[in-house]
Amino acid sequence: MVQTTKLNVSEIGSIWQTYQEKTLIMRFLEYFIVRAEDPQARNILGGLWQELNFYVTEMENLFSEQGMVKPIGFTSEDVNLEAPKLYDNGFDIMFVRILKEVSMGLYTLGINMTYNKKVMGIYEGLTTVTQKIYKLSTTYLLEKGILVPPPFVTVPKQTEVIQNKNYMAGFKLLGDKRPLNDLEVGILHHNLETNNIGMQLITGFAQCAQNKEAKKYFIKGKELAKKQIKTMQELLLDEDIQLSAKSGATVTTSTVPPFSDKLMMHCIYILNGFGLIGSGTGGFFSLRNDLAMKTILLAKDVYFYAQEGIELKIKYGWFEEPPQMEGRSQIIKKENE
Repeated sequence: MVQTTKLNVSEIGSIWQTYQEKTLIMRFLEYFIVRAEDPQARNILGGLWQELNFYVTEMENLFSEQGMVKPIGFTSEDVNLEAPKLYDNGFDIMFVRILKEVSMGLYTLGINMTYNKKVMGIYEGLTTVTQKIYKLSTTYLLEKGILVPPPFVTVPKQTEVIQNKNYMAGFKLLGDKRPLNDLEVGILHHNLETNNIGMQLITGFAQCAQNKEAKKYFIKGKELAKKQIKTMQELLLDEDIQLSAKSGATVTTSTVPPFSDKLMMHCIYILNGFGLIGSGTGGFFSLRNDLAMKTILLAKDVYFYAQEGIELKIKYGWFEEPPQMEGRSQIIKKENE
């Protein structure tokens, strides 16, 4: 096998996207580190910043080797370290935990499109860091009582096989629907947990956004998160399942922006993508058709909300253009003029 050093189109696209996400996370970490009151939390945040800084430098070196312009990404101009606390204690690690869930998915996609050893090494290293920080964050949040695990159930004592297609019936006018299976409850709980964090995050963004349209967009996102939370809660309560994902208010009254509107909009852009993927997975693996349908309808709302956000990012020059293929037809047309 011949190992090429020149990056192919997939590698350029994925490493460009990774650079955007890593520089965004580093700006969040810098603010959270300054405002962290718990030394243990500060250590987790600081350790992650150091790890990410190493791989951001590796990516910048790779861009230089390839003769490729370095992306703008997110810089010190996108964070205000003097801003007071926007979120209460514990939110910083909870948010980092969600970001690590997003990162795990992006690294899997990235390495699946990679043929270059250097790029593979970057994704392998970032995956190791992400898994370590995810574990540290989860342990920290459980020990502090900030994160509550899903409900416990009676463990199965024997294996069963689905006997007929009524197992999928959720839209029933007569008779009882089957209880949710453990996988379906797990998906609902995870969606409830992530939307709770998302609602708190975007509430803070709405409080401090400087651009009026961005502020309206964040307020709309807050209402969308509340709609999703309500739907998940109703589905669980209908099954007499105890709610366990906390939704306590962790947003302060500060209106001083720690982050630029550009950074906050891109953060929601990433989380919207994560939400769409999660909804697709949840809809596919939910075997009761009423649950699958509600999940898909919620995904539709997220999709149109995400499209609105992309239009705003483009309108205000907040969306750095990804590398793209040569426009051959335009090149030929220009040569003939």
